[in-house]
Amino acid sequence: MIKPQGIGMTSQRTRDRLVQRLRAEGIRKPAVLDAIGATPRHLFVDEALASRAYEDTALPIGLGQTISQPYIVARMTELLLEVSPGKVLEVGTGSGYQAAVLARLVDKVYSTERIEELASQARQRFRKLGYRNVRVQHSDGTWGWPQFAPFDAIIVTAGGEEIPQALLEQLAVGGRLVMPLGGRTRQTLVTVTRTPTVYERVDLEPVVFVPLIGDAG
Repeated sequence: MIKPQGIGMTSQRTRDRLVQRLRAEGIRKPAVLDAIGATPRHLFVDEALASRAYEDTALPIGLGQTISQPYIVARMTELLLEVSPGKVLEVGTGSGYQAAVLARLVDKVYSTERIEELASQARQRFRKLGYRNVRVQHSDGTWGWPQFAPFDAIIVTAGGEEIPQALLEQLAVGGRLVMPLGGRTRQTLVTVTRTPTVYERVDLEPVVFVPLIGDAG
């Protein structure tokens, strides 16, 4: 894996301050905080925004998409780790930051991205930074990635009014899906855990994500 590096606003000290803020906001799992602190977020945004990379805020990455707020990345990651996943499906690669954080915590990350330019950029980043357990596909994320199903966990980084059926079917028994549900202006972060007989849904907190676009978006 890559080693943390940077100077000034991208230094390890700056990352440590972000970790302290996330801890104060309620992120508790040490492994998640360590992964956030070790992941060079400034390399997942445009160079012009690098000085803002360790602010706890979402930032634009072009093409109408954003890199999620670090708190949300940490929160969703914590929720996934409660089921000890080994293989994770991410719907919505974006810049690749969420997948990079997950790659430090799980065996394998499969990530789908509907915008070909973003998928290509993310692959290049992962290759350059030495992430060898992340695989990216340019595809409609609402289809999931049936070739590698079932998944121990699924994370959807875009908001939809309902959970795509394909994703529910590709979730392993005992696995968990984390996703924002709702319209364009009002969404709720939810978890869905698959048991042998039912899908158990828990509604958590209000969030705002870009819309989930696709056949089932």
